[in-house]
Amino acid sequence: MRLNVSPHRKVAKVRCITPRYKYFACLMISLLTFNVNAFEKELNLQEAIRWTLKQNPELKIFDFKQQALIGQEQTASLNPAFELEVEAENFVGSGDFNKFDSAELTIALSSVIEMGDKRSARIGLISNSKKLLNAKTEVEALNLIAQVTQQFIEVLASQERVLLADNALSLAQEAFNVVDERNRAGATPNAEVKRARAAIAQAKLTSQSEKKRLEYLRLSLAAFWGESTLNFSKVTGDLFQFGNDSDFETLFAKLETNPAIQIYANEERLKEAELRLARTESTANIQWSVGVRRSQESNDTALVAGFSLPLFADKRNSGAIASALAERDQVAIEKDVTKLKLRNHLLRAYSNRQQAILTTNALRQSVIPMLDQALDDTQIAYQKGRNGYLDYVSARQELLNARRTLIDAASAALFYGAEIEKLTNEALSL
Repeated sequence: MRLNVSPHRKVAKVRCITPRYKYFACLMISLLTFNVNAFEKELNLQEAIRWTLKQNPELKIFDFKQQALIGQEQTASLNPAFELEVEAENFVGSGDFNKFDSAELTIALSSVIEMGDKRSARIGLISNSKKLLNAKTEVEALNLIAQVTQQFIEVLASQERVLLADNALSLAQEAFNVVDERNRAGATPNAEVKRARAAIAQAKLTSQSEKKRLEYLRLSLAAFWGESTLNFSKVTGDLFQFGNDSDFETLFAKLETNPAIQIYANEERLKEAELRLARTESTANIQWSVGVRRSQESNDTALVAGFSLPLFADKRNSGAIASALAERDQVAIEKDVTKLKLRNHLLRAYSNRQQAILTTNALRQSVIPMLDQALDDTQIAYQKGRNGYLDYVSARQELLNARRTLIDAASAALFYGAEIEKLTNEALSL
């Protein structure tokens, strides 16, 4: 794709990306079909997402957290351990007890009988912790997808600004040729030739600056998958493919599918599991032991057995239950607060996107075509001596400013579209 730099200076055609993603689809694609040699020169959004999901270290952290929970689950599923007790009495003392003749030796086996289904409660707690971790993993993945999408849009918009800067340089060179021709014909002073030459120098500086910025943005994009060098030359997409929005209330209804909301559903279940575990602690465990005692003095043996049961365990555990209840109820309030914040965020993104699309359409359909024709007319009038140099420069600058605004508005529409998709967990319809 290139900008038209002919004397007619038609509106620059620029391309960007329609951000479309679903977490699970992208994750399955990344795991099943990802190929590190998938691209060499050009990069599209789907490939950037695959690289990010596969190689970004922020997601790898959750693998270790998952392994830690698996270990905790194994521990939680264990029954109480058995203990071997060995006890010796009445030996190495004084008088009759200065030897082992009067010693008594007891060997016993002891353990705990868990009451109140504590083992099941422990396992349930770890199981809900794993579900909550999965939800947090999904949220992190969606955040990364949104970030890489927005960075991708930044890169593509920067690419078009580079093309626009090169187009501006061509227009400045064209203007210089017109001014120089009139100067040689004695129709314009030398000062205008110098100003036109200075405009070329300024356009070159702008072009260099835009290219440096593009290089930085491309490296920032590659950093999402841990690369410090570039393995692509450009990104591709369609700048003006925005999709068709649903109305705001329909989008708001989809907030329930946002993983950030689903986290609270999983956290509520986790708090219920913690409450259940706290309640099981109100039922005291029974400690038991059984063994054999031998008397050296009488050379006799006998069985020994015993048990112990803590008293008033329910009263001592009432504080833990009250705390678990409060934490469970707090999660429900936090969920409502988060939904309110997300609604305001969605409203802002929706409104800004609508305004950006409106601006883009107005620039493409009316403003830029008129400015483009105005520049043609002004150039012809300047060549014939009916307009001054300032009129010619002003017409050219107005057209270039409108084209920059067009790129900014189109990229903003896509940027806010990516925000909406992240909030609703659903791609905008086409």
